[in-house]
Amino acid sequence: MEYKTLKSPMKKIIVVNALLLLFLSCDSGGTFNNKNPNIPNYSFNLEIDMSLPGYSNLQFASNHIINYSVGARGIVVFNTGNNFVAFDLACPNIPFANCESPMDIDGIEAICDCDDTTYNLFSGQSAGQEYAMKQYRTSVEGNIVIVYN
Repeated sequence: MEYKTLKSPMKKIIVVNALLLLFLSCDSGGTFNNKNPNIPNYSFNLEIDMSLPGYSNLQFASNHIINYSVGARGIVVFNTGNNFVAFDLACPNIPFANCESPMDIDGIEAICDCDDTTYNLFSGQSAGQEYAMKQYRTSVEGNIVIVYN
């Protein structure tokens, strides 16, 4: 089998640029949706120490913790098994002033009491709804899960 080599520097530059463009356009898996006109945007930085008894269940897949002190209506932090996701507990498809209660968590679902819509905690999505749950950034440093906006 014979391979042709790139002999001109211009061809090499084109190939390198094409590969770089392809690499930069790939989804890293770390994307999230934080834009929702129904939910106000609050800045916060929350550190959750999973070595503490109150948060230790977060070390296991499909478990969650709730913190009502940050976000618009509080947040839920959920272990997907591969990573951690954090969502606001404000109902994403109802204007903020029209629904004052935070969503309830039932297993791997969040339920909006104002319209009985159910959202999946792995993705924040609900079939047929315009907006997913408002998602916040997460990172992990040892036993600490950091949630921030």
